[in-house]
Amino acid sequence: MSGGLVALLDDISVLARMAAASVDDVSAAAGRASTKAAGVVVDDTAVTPRYVEGLDPKRELPIIKRITIGSLRNKLIFIVPAILLLNAFLPWALSPLLMLGGTYLCFEGAEKIWEKISGHGGHETTAAADGEKKTVDEDAVVKSAVTTDFILSAEIMVISLKAVLDEGLGGGFWYLLAVMVVVALFITLLVYGTVGLIVKMDDIGLRLTRTGSGVAQTVGRALVKGMPKLLTVLSVVGVFAMLWVGGHIILVGLADDPINWTPPYDVVHHLEVAVEEATGALGAVLGWVTNTVASMILGAVVGGVVVAVMHVLPFGGDDAKGEAAAH
Repeated sequence: MSGGLVALLDDISVLARMAAASVDDVSAAAGRASTKAAGVVVDDTAVTPRYVEGLDPKRELPIIKRITIGSLRNKLIFIVPAILLLNAFLPWALSPLLMLGGTYLCFEGAEKIWEKISGHGGHETTAAADGEKKTVDEDAVVKSAVTTDFILSAEIMVISLKAVLDEGLGGGFWYLLAVMVVVALFITLLVYGTVGLIVKMDDIGLRLTRTGSGVAQTVGRALVKGMPKLLTVLSVVGVFAMLWVGGHIILVGLADDPINWTPPYDVVHHLEVAVEEATGALGAVLGWVTNTVASMILGAVVGGVVVAVMHVLPFGGDDAKGEAAAH
């Protein structure tokens, strides 16, 4: 009896160690996958604060909470099952799907620049500007943010899945599902936790100015004065990050299956290597900058073409609306 009990406990111990090893494997794979998606994560973090800009400060965190829930719903209910099914039955479709999302990011970034240059943007009504439509405006803000998040989340999850597969980390369906769920939870909490901290930093600074410590008051005043500038910088960074990330996705996708058109990627890669070899200790950094600038230029070109189709050409959205209004 005691021998059977010892054997049973030994079996349980082995199973426990195997389960722990599996958890470690999933965590490691999720960590590597999240790193590969870092560019889009930065983009997501930079873009999101603009959705709460100008709103009642008391409503900022509740709105971010709603966007966070929407982001998790996007990833866990729609995106993860969809890309795992695609990977199982149409694996060649992952790269074109990424490129489609990348094109949308390029369009978003180029459209913001077009609106700034042409003066067509800035017509949205905010809750701060119209108190009577506060609830409607909050719903619109959340819907817009969650819609943009869907594209960014899809990019993050597809990049993460391809990273797991490309590095030979992929296992069966349930292993991939576990990795994708961990990536979804980790990145969502990281992005929106950071966003929440950013948008409330001025409130934290204001509290610090009311403390008795001279150092704390100095830091608090710096936060209060600096946060509006930081939000402006993040807004600009978000626009250029869209062009960079979208352009890079398209650049890599053109060279990947099923398109396999490598000249654009080869040109950028050779230029990156040449810069790395010519700049010594700073080679890695400057090589990355070279790749980023090239990707951004490609993103601006692609996004500019889509903006022209949507807003500038006679059959585009803006002109069509203008002609309809004239008649």
